[in-house]
Amino acid sequence: MNQNFETQLKKYAALIVATGINVKPGDTVVIQIAVDQAPLARLLTSESYRLGAAEVIVDWQDTTITRHLISQSDLTRLSAGPDYLKAKIDYWIAHKAKRISVMSADPQAFAKVDSNRLNTYQKALGQINQRLRSITQNNDVSWTVVAAASPEWAQLVFPDLATTEAVRALWTEIFKTARVDQPDPVAAWQAHDTKLHRKAAWLNQMQFDALHYQAPGTDLTIGLPKNHIWEGASSANAQGEAFMANMPTEEVFTAPDHRRIDGTVHATKPLSYAGQMLTDLSFTFRNGQVTAATAKTGQEILDQLLQTDAGAKSLGEVALVPDPSPISQSGITFYNTLFDENASNHLALGAAYPFSIQNGTKMNPLELQAAGLNQSLIHVDFMVGSAHMNIDGITKTGKTMPIFKNGDWA
Repeated sequence: MNQNFETQLKKYAALIVATGINVKPGDTVVIQIAVDQAPLARLLTSESYRLGAAEVIVDWQDTTITRHLISQSDLTRLSAGPDYLKAKIDYWIAHKAKRISVMSADPQAFAKVDSNRLNTYQKALGQINQRLRSITQNNDVSWTVVAAASPEWAQLVFPDLATTEAVRALWTEIFKTARVDQPDPVAAWQAHDTKLHRKAAWLNQMQFDALHYQAPGTDLTIGLPKNHIWEGASSANAQGEAFMANMPTEEVFTAPDHRRIDGTVHATKPLSYAGQMLTDLSFTFRNGQVTAATAKTGQEILDQLLQTDAGAKSLGEVALVPDPSPISQSGITFYNTLFDENASNHLALGAAYPFSIQNGTKMNPLELQAAGLNQSLIHVDFMVGSAHMNIDGITKTGKTMPIFKNGDWA
């Protein structure tokens, strides 16, 4: 990589730390990152300390080692999850750690792993992470999900390029979508944040009772809970500090009423889940529950995902993303939810975010469930939008108003 790349990577790290998690003096920062992304990890660490972090914890990840763990470890140990992982997460929670998750893994890293062992591992991990996921979904702490280019991922996205060129091309797209290529990336994010907040404010004012999705293969009505809240771009943690949960982000989103979802929906992009690729997904819902689900590839993984718990067969998020968004218009399928969900309207199986309803962060799980917000160990986004999608808002009196026409804001 050349000197320009080094400059861009430094700008990227500074943006992630300042705008992504908004590091303040005295903070604990956790960086979850692959071992082959050490240069970025070092820059994130340095920048966090420069802004006053009290400590920076780097939580290294390696998909090859994880693949050995899933494939060859003792099944009893695999299904239980070690205590040291629980202790690590307890420490993060106790210190209100601000967390940076850097996605770079091969989307097909576990394609050849036995699906039953993979499911066992995912369930154990889900149980261990339950408390962390709860405070994250509640926005009690600041968190951000960002990306870094790896050879395996880059080759999947750009199969016609040599590995070095593919990595360079993927980094270019990451920098572009994160606005690192702008003269002032922080100012560019502030302007983008304002635009998405305006869309969310309009939807919050309308308080539609339901949304009706129509597109080839899709005819779906999704009820919305009373006093639901749409959010876009930045959020605020329990201390009132702003942070950017996803970089990039092009969405405004809220929670559906998990009891009022009916019809069929067809996914428009592949889904990379648990290191495996699921393609050509279709779901049928009745009274808020998946009654049929098919995948051209990955059917067994999909079936196991839906059996995770009672909430896995309903939805926890509805998100609106215009088809003319920069990521969509790039024409690139990234095989990575962080990017593909920001190129397309999407839905999520599983848990809803408590902040998606008025006073939701003060409710317990039973109260949230009663208010219409789904509860689950999983939260898995899948993409449904296209240039052919129309979405109408349905008012409490039954009137309809176009929200999306031909994939864009009406």
